[in-house]
Amino acid sequence: MVATVSDRRAEVTKVVCDSFRLDPALVEPDAPLEELGIDSKGRIKLLAALEIYYGVTIDLDRLDRFTDVGSVAEVLADALRSEGR
Repeated sequence: MVATVSDRRAEVTKVVCDSFRLDPALVEPDAPLEELGIDSKGRIKLLAALEIYYGVTIDLDRLDRFTDVGSVAEVLADALRSEGR
């Protein structure tokens, strides 16, 4: 079964909430990560968490696209596609 974009957003929201101890009800897909308290170091932590959780490699050059949950989900989907998943 292929995951939809909204599925990926829900999965990324879970990883964000688990990694940064946030209430999922407060995490909107289009909210800037900075508003959630996730700075540049936090984005690196999120990238690492996604790589571990999904067993993928996400190029550090893609980190600049980590602006909100939705964009992180798109980067994750691209990484999974490039690895044939």
